Amino acid sequence: MEGTREGPQASYARPEVYLREMRLGDLDQVLQIETRSFPTPWSRKAFVSELTRNRYAYYIIAQMDDRVVGYGGMWVIGDEAHITNIAVDPECRRRGIGKRLLQELLDRARDFGARSVTLEVRRSNVAAQRLYEGQGFEARGVRKGYYTDTGDDAIVMVKTLGGDDQRQGIGRWPFTLWE
Repeated sequence: MEGTREGPQASYARPEVYLREMRLGDLDQVLQIETRSFPTPWSRKAFVSELTRNRYAYYIIAQMDDRVVGYGGMWVIGDEAHITNIAVDPECRRRGIGKRLLQELLDRARDFGARSVTLEVRRSNVAAQRLYEGQGFEARGVRKGYYTDTGDDAIVMVKTLGGDDQRQGIGRWPFTLWE
């Protein structure tokens, strides 16, 4: 039974994930992920402001079919970028979506002229720290009690975007998930 799950040469359809700029129409789904991902989620008003009023902001989503499965954002001011958030729907984690979002933000930061990228990550979020370290970020400091909702410290991480950095994202939209 070629091409079916029962046959010896079974083929499984793997969903494609597309990355694109975030739009206001995405916010219902983005806010669902935000609420499921963070103890103190951003409000709709905060996202609307980022998308409509903040000229330094750049936000993207990862979309599978018609479903938003992740998002990320940053500010680029001069030659510095700051990643504000990256989140993936809990049901879709550990499939490379967060890594792809991060790679695309780094590529766009480079395109916009950034030479370095910073972010804060909760000390308790070891999985995110590993993701960032795997993409060349280094811990440079700690902000004690930064997250007022839990009192957790923030680890400040920095990546320098040098000329030797390889672009990760362009030419890879869409990408296919692995299970």
